[in-house]
Amino acid sequence: MAGTSSPEAVKKLLENMQGDLRGLSLECRKKFPPVKEAAESGIIKVKTIAARNTDILAALKENSSEVVQPFLMGCGTKEPKITQLCLAAIQRLMSHEVVSEAAAGNIINMLWQLMENSLEELKLLQTVLVLLTTNTVVHDEALSKAIVLCFRLHFTKDNITNNTAAATVRQVVTVVFERVVAEDERYKDAVDQPAAVQGNSNRRSVSTLKPCAKDAYMLFQDLCQLVNADAPYWLVGMTEMTRTFGLELLESVLNDFPQVFLQHQEFSFLLKERVCPLVIKLFSPNIKFRQGSTTSSSPAPVEKPYFPICMRLLRVVSVLIKQFYSLLVTECEIFLSLLVKFLDADKPQWLRAVAVESIHRLCVQPQLLRSFCQSYDMKQHSTKVFRDIVNALGSFIQSLFLVPSTGNTSATPNQTGNTGSAQTNPGVLGMGGGATLLPAFEYRGTWIPILNVTVQGSAKATYLEMLDKVEPPTIPEGYAMSVAFHCLLDLVRGITTMIEGELGEAETVIQTTTEATSLPAQSSEQELQSVSDQSEKELAACFCALTDEAATENILKAELTMAALCGRLGLVTSRDAFITAICKGSLPPHYALTVLNSTTAALSSKSYSIQGQNVQMISPSSESHQQVVAVGQPLALQPQGTVMLTSKNIQCMRTLLNLAHFHGAVLGTSWQLVLATLQHLVWILGLKPSVGGALKPGRAVEGPSTVLTTAVMTDLPSISSMISKLFENSQYLDDVSLHHLINALCSLSLEAMDMAYGNNKEPSLFAVAKLLETGLVNMRRIEILWRPLTGHLLEVCQHPNSRMREWGAEALTSLIKAGLTFRHDPPLSQNQRLQLLLLNPLKELSNISHPDIRIKQLECVLQILQSQGDSLGPGWPLVLGVMGAIQSDQGESLIRTAFQCLQLVVTDFLPTMPCTCLQIVVEVAGSFGLHNQELNISLTSIGLLWNISDYFFQRGEIIEKELNKEEAVLQKQAEEKGVMLNRPFHPASPFDCLWLCLYAKLGELCVDPRPAVRKSAGQTLFSTIGAHGTLLQHSTWHTVIWKVLFHLLDRVRESSTTADKEKIESGGGNILIHHSRDTAEKQWAETWVLTLAGVARIFNTRRYLLQPLGDFSQAWDVLLDHIQSAALSKNNEVSLAALKSFQEILQIVSPVRDSEKPETPPAINVSVPLVVGTTTATSLGRSFMRTDSIGERIGRYNGSEPPVVTDEIEDLNLWWAAWNSWYRIGSESTRPPITCDKLTFIPSQPFLTALIQIFPALYQHIKTGFSMDDLQKLGVILHGAVSVPISSDASPFILPSYTEAILTSLQEAVLTALDVLQKAICVGSEGMQIMYPAIFDQLLAFVEFSCKPPQYGQLETKHIANAKYNQIQLFAPAEWVALNYVPFAERSLEVVVDLYQKTACHKAVVTEKVLQNIIKTLRIPLSLKYSCPSESTWKLAVSSLLKVLSIGLPVARQHASSGKFDSMWPELANTFEDFLFTKSTPPDNLSIQEFQKNESIDVEVVQLISTEILPYANFIPKEFVGQIMTMLNKGSIHSQSSSFTEAEIDIRMREEFSKVCFETLLQFSFSNKVTTPQEGYISRMALSVLLKRSQDVLHRYIEDERLSGKCPLPRQQVTEIIFVLKAVSTLIDSLKKTQPENVDSSTWAQVIALYPTLVECITCSSSEVCSALKEALVPFKDFMHPPASKVQNGES
Repeated sequence: MAGTSSPEAVKKLLENMQGDLRGLSLECRKKFPPVKEAAESGIIKVKTIAARNTDILAALKENSSEVVQPFLMGCGTKEPKITQLCLAAIQRLMSHEVVSEAAAGNIINMLWQLMENSLEELKLLQTVLVLLTTNTVVHDEALSKAIVLCFRLHFTKDNITNNTAAATVRQVVTVVFERVVAEDERYKDAVDQPAAVQGNSNRRSVSTLKPCAKDAYMLFQDLCQLVNADAPYWLVGMTEMTRTFGLELLESVLNDFPQVFLQHQEFSFLLKERVCPLVIKLFSPNIKFRQGSTTSSSPAPVEKPYFPICMRLLRVVSVLIKQFYSLLVTECEIFLSLLVKFLDADKPQWLRAVAVESIHRLCVQPQLLRSFCQSYDMKQHSTKVFRDIVNALGSFIQSLFLVPSTGNTSATPNQTGNTGSAQTNPGVLGMGGGATLLPAFEYRGTWIPILNVTVQGSAKATYLEMLDKVEPPTIPEGYAMSVAFHCLLDLVRGITTMIEGELGEAETVIQTTTEATSLPAQSSEQELQSVSDQSEKELAACFCALTDEAATENILKAELTMAALCGRLGLVTSRDAFITAICKGSLPPHYALTVLNSTTAALSSKSYSIQGQNVQMISPSSESHQQVVAVGQPLALQPQGTVMLTSKNIQCMRTLLNLAHFHGAVLGTSWQLVLATLQHLVWILGLKPSVGGALKPGRAVEGPSTVLTTAVMTDLPSISSMISKLFENSQYLDDVSLHHLINALCSLSLEAMDMAYGNNKEPSLFAVAKLLETGLVNMRRIEILWRPLTGHLLEVCQHPNSRMREWGAEALTSLIKAGLTFRHDPPLSQNQRLQLLLLNPLKELSNISHPDIRIKQLECVLQILQSQGDSLGPGWPLVLGVMGAIQSDQGESLIRTAFQCLQLVVTDFLPTMPCTCLQIVVEVAGSFGLHNQELNISLTSIGLLWNISDYFFQRGEIIEKELNKEEAVLQKQAEEKGVMLNRPFHPASPFDCLWLCLYAKLGELCVDPRPAVRKSAGQTLFSTIGAHGTLLQHSTWHTVIWKVLFHLLDRVRESSTTADKEKIESGGGNILIHHSRDTAEKQWAETWVLTLAGVARIFNTRRYLLQPLGDFSQAWDVLLDHIQSAALSKNNEVSLAALKSFQEILQIVSPVRDSEKPETPPAINVSVPLVVGTTTATSLGRSFMRTDSIGERIGRYNGSEPPVVTDEIEDLNLWWAAWNSWYRIGSESTRPPITCDKLTFIPSQPFLTALIQIFPALYQHIKTGFSMDDLQKLGVILHGAVSVPISSDASPFILPSYTEAILTSLQEAVLTALDVLQKAICVGSEGMQIMYPAIFDQLLAFVEFSCKPPQYGQLETKHIANAKYNQIQLFAPAEWVALNYVPFAERSLEVVVDLYQKTACHKAVVTEKVLQNIIKTLRIPLSLKYSCPSESTWKLAVSSLLKVLSIGLPVARQHASSGKFDSMWPELANTFEDFLFTKSTPPDNLSIQEFQKNESIDVEVVQLISTEILPYANFIPKEFVGQIMTMLNKGSIHSQSSSFTEAEIDIRMREEFSKVCFETLLQFSFSNKVTTPQEGYISRMALSVLLKRSQDVLHRYIEDERLSGKCPLPRQQVTEIIFVLKAVSTLIDSLKKTQPENVDSSTWAQVIALYPTLVECITCSSSEVCSALKEALVPFKDFMHPPASKVQNGES
């Protein structure tokens, strides 16, 4: 302004104005006089103003209407020359700003007229422009008129005018908006007026706006109307308008004056209400249009998209999104979605190109991208716009590969065929979700070049700038592709810079506030999530097609950046996806690598598998553009030929290494991908691990050698060192990342292991080598990675592939040795935990069975022992554990090596190791004893144990001190934790525990399968307990007994009972085995005998130590139990030895009272010498000589008190326990087997004898409490023992010659036992006498053996009865021979009779019906009589019966009233009956003398009846007497034996016997001295019996006689009848003599009743019968009486 207002300028202006006016007056002089006049008056006016005013310009402005008037009139002349002059003058005025508002209005009206007349159009435009730009006087209507004028000029016929007008319109529109900006600037300090209501419906009244703003508002509103083809509100007079121009204007306003819209709500309202709907409406043809679709489907033809409008719309949209995003969130969402739609493959090519350019514009603005994310993708229900954009780009790029633009394809038919086949795979074309990576189609022969479109980071569009084109341009090949490519790169770059910025801020802000960071971080994550999800796919897609190194580098950088970012934000899937892309690039084109597919399944729907079964092989045409730099073998199970690496692969590999180098910390689980890829590349390049884990180029082992170009050869060392450096750098990673690295290596290694299974091909050792390398460089913090590292290497060591195993072991042992020698801080000696941690894997190796690994392990141990044996300290247990872990089945060499280590330890290192480890040494030495590979090692190790025990003995005090110290520490720790201290044999002191472990180990060896080891160990064990047992504390003996000795006994017992009975042919080599040891069972028997004897001996010799222990009685019970089970074992050697041990412990006497004077215990007073084998009772006299002055020793245990002596009661309990055991042994061993076969075990006679011989001694101690029950138990055993048969081989030695009847020693022992008992009862208390009956029962049972020898179960035995007849049986092939029981039974019977004679009157004997039992028992041999096995038996029985009865009957009579003998009488009667009328026949060879002798015995019995029984009939039950009478009767009549020949009949008739019977009968029939009714009753009974008998005989005789006819009857029957007849006559005689009152009437009746029968006999033919009959009939005459009226008692 200064230029126009300076005095010079004003002066010049005035001159010019006057000049202009003069010129005008001249021009109009002729034609237009009014104008001339006006001009002249104007000159005067100007001069006047200039003269009058100081401020000339202001004055001019005030009067401008008049000043301008002449010029306006000049213009009105429509003369070109005049008009031009006037316009120039007016412009000059305007430029000096001396035009008032009114004048301006006039000027505009004048211009309008000129325009309507189409005059000076360009000049008009210029004038309007000057008018509007120099000042702001033109407003409202005038302004709108001026604008309309320009618009109208834009649509003339003249091209130049049109273009100028267009430029003017643009400038004018700009000016209008610039005024608003200036106005806002002016008023910004003033107080704001209240804002207009946004929903203002009246579009014209925008009252709140200031003037300039109002104009701008009206203008913008009308522009929208015009573009929409509606009538304008403000720009009145518009005739014509194009959309393209309107859109350009809208775009420029929006682009240049965003602040106007953002600051004024009215403008924002326009944007929302007018612009956006308009844009959306105009887009519709583009949206609906589908390329190539026919229009028939829709009723109205679809409008075709029109390039100019479409392009301009996109520009508007770009501006809207860029500038007004914050206002138009929803609208932008729609626009973005449209943009995305335009990329669809069915849109015209140009449309897609333009859309891609628009998207590119957005991509270069990171802040904008971020806003998208925040507004859409992060909102819950919003469209994921950002993701869609990225996806769309992806699809777009892919579609370019899929549908090559026409005319650009260079595919040959053959290649097209190839693609065709690939397309059949549905996975390939599945466009679900917008993107599937299709590496298959980079090679379709679609060769898309990359054009260098823009510099990175700026969007220079080509097609969006073609504002002059009406037709869509053709698009060069590869253009869209290149733009899309750049979009992606820019996206990545933008995101990266933004997120990095935010992360940086976040890190600085994080201390002050957390909210501040949460938003950016979230937005970035969200954004990243979506970009990454997709972009890796396109990047990968582009990537595979790239041939240019620089572009490849760009993509790789982008992928690297994204991967790192995702890593930092923890987006695992995305990170992995990017890394996968790089990895794929590093490998040959169709390389089958599972990890790249499985980890990112989203990445591709192809299914690769490492086995290579369904790998899709796609021939890569891109190889034609790649330089192949290496050929190698793929790492797969079945190598399929070779694979080629290109320079691009190597380039990717380097990127991968960089990624791992610089971003290792964020890789996390992706290490897996990275390392897997590297492993494969290393394999293809043929690098092999060397010492320390570094890789060196090695010759490929199989197949064609790897071919490498020189380029790669020179690279190899650098690649190798890069890889090594990568792992060296692991020392700078943080712990978590380091763990990820280790995990990845481990899982890689697992894969390599899987592949190496089942074949012996060279495995991939990359992972193992690198684990070793990583471990070695991270030694300073080895603790954190040691477990996963070694844990995995241990698995490798178990692998069946030997090469793999070997490397695993190599790596592991190297790490352990390195770890032990590394200078840790603090040093290992102070950091025991670490030392143990380092040694632990060495121990773990013990779980692996492969010998090569174990050899390596043991070598490592030897090296450690030699280099660090002195400083192992707490590591000893582990090292010893390794030696101890060698199993028997691991081969001799391993065991030898390990044993060498152990011998080294025992000889050199025992003093240096902590005493707590001594126990482990014991265990390890013991375990070698158990190895069955090499007998010598086992025996040597038992020797080592002996040496160790000596070491303990010599250094006892030192060891004890150290152990106690250690114990205290442990105890304290345990108390702090509140747990019990837990160690084996806990309550004992630590030093004692050590001994106990030693004993326990030896104990285990005592049950080794090999007899030699067992014997050696057993001897060592009992020797050590004997030699060093005195060191033990008193209480520890408890443990020795229970945990060592009894435990050992248990195991020996168990093994012995289950040992094999198979015969062992030879003892290995040519050693012959004695038959007593030729089965495992017999060998175990020896062990059992040894062990039991050893334990019993300890019980015997250390009794003074054991008895004071609290639970001696339990121990005693257990020992007895063992003795019992041994005694019951089915092995004669063991069972007999058990009884010896039993005797040994029974010799123990109560402890000596006076501890100073041990003296010999008195021998137990036994009536029978104890015989066990050859040991006799004299052995009891041994004195207990005690070693090493017991007084001192006991003093050491209990201070100064003498040993506690338990009282006798306790002892009694012990004896009773012994009795129970004895009973159990007895009852089990004598119980007969249930089934019998060849193998049935039957106890031997010496065993049984020994068993029974123990009883008398035992009884002495328990007799006071010995009860009935016990007696019964004893009886069972005695009975059982006697029943046991003898095996036929042994019988000649046990039985005497068969002719002598002598008892066996067993039988002697049994009777002795009973004798001891009986004597004890005899002198015992009254209470004991109730035992008599039981003893009788027992003896009687034995008596029965004479007739029925006892059955032993179902065993078949041969009985040897009377040797006279059975001599021959000696040679019978019986398995088992029953003893000769007759002598035993007879001896028993003698004992019974003796005893009864002593005890008949005892109450118990009476009440328990002993007599009856004796009779019952005797009845058996008596009834058998001649059938008895031995003749002596029944004779002895009779004599015994007579003896017993002679004592018993008086007793029985005495107790008649009590009924105690009631049941005895019938028994007695039956016994007589059975004996006198025996069913057995005498033997044929019985001589007459013998017979008569026997008959005399019968007579003796009848005499007994007549003397001892019948006289006392009144004390005896009637039935009994009746039975006796019947019997006598029977004897008196029918008593001859039927077996004799006729000749002998007279003698054999037992007439003597009959006579005695009859006499007795008669004697008692009519005793005249009837003193009691009882006696009469006996006679009556006798009579009736006799008569009945006669009647019977006669009847039978008559019958037989009648039947026989002429034949004479047998002799004996005739004799019988004669006898009867004689008897009848004698009877009647006697009756007559008797006093009448003594004869019962019924008797007479019976006599008379005989008469008819006698009469019938008359017919008989025998003369003898006849004469007898006559005698019998004669007396009947006395009964003949005349009938009387009353007959009473036989008298009238």
